[in-house]
Amino acid sequence: MTPSAAPPASAASDDAALDAALRAQLGRVLERTAFTGLAGRGPLTRYDGKVRDCYIDAARGERVIVVTDRLSAFDVVIGLIPFKGQVLNQMAQHWFEVTADLAPNHVLAVPDPNVMVVRECRPLAVELVMRAYLTGVTSTSIWRAYEQGARRFCGHDLPDGMRKNQPLPRPILTPSTKAAKGGHDVSVSADELLAQGEVSAAELEQAEAIAHRLFAFGQARAAERGLILADTKYEMGVLADGTVVVIDEIHTPDSSRYWHADDYEARLARGEEPRSLDKEYVRRWLAEQAGYTGDGPPPPLPDDVRGEAARRYIKSFELVTGRRFEPDPREPVARIAAALGAS
Repeated sequence: MTPSAAPPASAASDDAALDAALRAQLGRVLERTAFTGLAGRGPLTRYDGKVRDCYIDAARGERVIVVTDRLSAFDVVIGLIPFKGQVLNQMAQHWFEVTADLAPNHVLAVPDPNVMVVRECRPLAVELVMRAYLTGVTSTSIWRAYEQGARRFCGHDLPDGMRKNQPLPRPILTPSTKAAKGGHDVSVSADELLAQGEVSAAELEQAEAIAHRLFAFGQARAAERGLILADTKYEMGVLADGTVVVIDEIHTPDSSRYWHADDYEARLARGEEPRSLDKEYVRRWLAEQAGYTGDGPPPPLPDDVRGEAARRYIKSFELVTGRRFEPDPREPVARIAAALGAS
């Protein structure tokens, strides 16, 4: 048998350089910021999400978003992943740019690899979750519901006889309530969402149309790159003039489930999980190796799991965008402070 050829020297050296960069960055992750002022801006209101630190300038109608290295899964922050914030912010920037003709968005500027300046708007109290496959590992996933006998999910009928990770008959929109920090999101039908009274019918109609357009575009782009966009979530807001715009992020590994297309069918036939590029890797490690599915404080992530998660985020960026990821290894808080004139 002829031995496998060694990888090109350039590829091997690139891998070695990335491994070294990730090891060095394990102790230099961006956990949080605590700025009290930003150059040229008046009083700020601060809001911290699961992954993002936000500084709201009400006078200018703008928000400065710092994307940290925090990783959220099972609706809790479970650890810190090197370069994750840079990957997410730059991938979101990519998608906001290439979908600008499909849907208006809130982006104004990207002054740092971890920072996005956006228009302030009223966020819709819903996550627009688009699904094309019967999958998931969380207790609220479509697969868990199906496995337990449900044949109707968020107002959509599901056929009998399906297996995990199979394509759904068609992509479906499954809205989810947005839980407060520390709470759990709940999947609902459109009718249930409207009955709660927090989103108007007109706003939901606009948001649904945008979600379907973006998902179809994202699936097509993913297929061109040898990937499957299995599902994703969108967040949207309303500007002062009533325009519904896309906010937060689009098609990043935090909001989307990407699978490799080349061996999907073979792995499905063998009952194996698809090869994924998203944070499903960490969710699966927590569930299978640590027995954690979201209840109580999460166990610490080993460095090798953090490093592998970072590699997957970076690989996702490069595969999806077709661009090489160039990390900025400088101490992140000082670098961001300099870019924003922060104190």
